[in-house]
Amino acid sequence: MDTGILLESGTNELEILEFNIGSNHYGINVAKVKEIMSYQPPTPVPNAHPSIEGIFMPRDTIISIVDLAKSLSIPPSTDPKRDMYIITNFNKLNIGFHVHGVEGIHRLTWEDISKPDETISTAQSSVATGIIKLDGRLIVILDFEKIVTDISPETGLKVTDIEKLGARTRNTSPILIAEDSPLLSKLIVDSLHKAGYVNVDANSDGLEAWNKISKYKEDGTLKEKVHCIITDIEMPQMDGHRLTKLCKDDPEIHDIPIVIFSSLINDEMRRKGESLGADAQLTKPEIGSLVEVIDKLIL
Repeated sequence: MDTGILLESGTNELEILEFNIGSNHYGINVAKVKEIMSYQPPTPVPNAHPSIEGIFMPRDTIISIVDLAKSLSIPPSTDPKRDMYIITNFNKLNIGFHVHGVEGIHRLTWEDISKPDETISTAQSSVATGIIKLDGRLIVILDFEKIVTDISPETGLKVTDIEKLGARTRNTSPILIAEDSPLLSKLIVDSLHKAGYVNVDANSDGLEAWNKISKYKEDGTLKEKVHCIITDIEMPQMDGHRLTKLCKDDPEIHDIPIVIFSSLINDEMRRKGESLGADAQLTKPEIGSLVEVIDKLIL
């Protein structure tokens, strides 16, 4: 979706599309959004998941429609004339989300987005990745990857790909991860352990990772503590592009390989990552490919 605003790479900025489900306010990163369309009843699919409302074919692409209200256990719309489809693309999937209204786009920095605390963010159940306070209302940034994975588990991390790599030797090279989703962070760490990488340090956002890297640099232990960095793009406080820029602009950190591992890897995002100096970029389902890339980067 062309919003008319070009966000410079590595500035820690983003655009959030605000929408409604009932009286609640939610948000999605504009980078995931292809277009917004008026609601029209989709074609039902027999034996589909309860949250799949049906399929929709606006042009030449069949798009599955997720009833977001049902996914979030919120009552259905009382005024379908206001309802909209948010058509998205992430993890190489085109998916439409049925929402009850669209409010607009807000340009923010990741520093404006607070992390949910542990009372609402657990590895197994949370669908909130961040919270924004704007003009007296709270906007919850939803974890759309988890919503889709809960509906169709095969769209998530392909952890079975690790088994296809065959016998692996133990590797103690330290790997630092920046990933805000508790569930995905655990899956990535577990997958790397299965692949033989036993020295993995998970951080909940880019800022936490950067603070740790900076401390190691100050202590003179950076090259001992970090041999590879794996980062998501979307994270509260500091995103992965900003983390990549900070690392690659620093002569002492520049040579440490950085892998961007995100659901948002498309042509535009790949160009941004390349311009910032990322050593590799992969979409999140490809955990087997991630291991293969790490094998090549850590010598």
